Amino acid sequence: MKKNLLFLAVALSALTFGCGQNGEKKETAKTKDDVTNSSCYQAKYETESADLKLNTLASGKVSGTLLINYADKPKNDGFFTGELKGDTLFVDYSFKVGTDSVGTYTNPLAFLKKDGKLIMGVGQIETTLGRSYFVKGKPINFEAGKFIFEPKDCK
Repeated sequence: MKKNLLFLAVALSALTFGCGQNGEKKETAKTKDDVTNSSCYQAKYETESADLKLNTLASGKVSGTLLINYADKPKNDGFFTGELKGDTLFVDYSFKVGTDSVGTYTNPLAFLKKDGKLIMGVGQIETTLGRSYFVKGKPINFEAGKFIFEPKDCK
């Protein structure tokens, strides 16, 4: 019985200490994520367009906004967070569809940085436990993407 009480006390102490540590790390992360650079891009494909604002954070991560205006579908409007791996930007894009949408959707996106442009790729996506991601081992095709984002002045 004493061993069980001792184990319970140690487990509760570790849990309490661990939670305090995570809180401290989150505060540190917040101070590291100051925007060090912002870039804006615009893409057009036939009658569709997209506007992207990319913020580079001091931590090395990225964040930003993306608005996609489709020709025959409601617009997608949202924000993203992610990171640059080599010459490829991988982000999770959280967005609403149209103006009456009450739900928010999240999809992974990938952009290839090439010649000062961002090329949106197309890849196979699967969802597990409510999280969508690119299928591991399946290549992302940057030639099949319809949006090529070119730099523009940020307003």
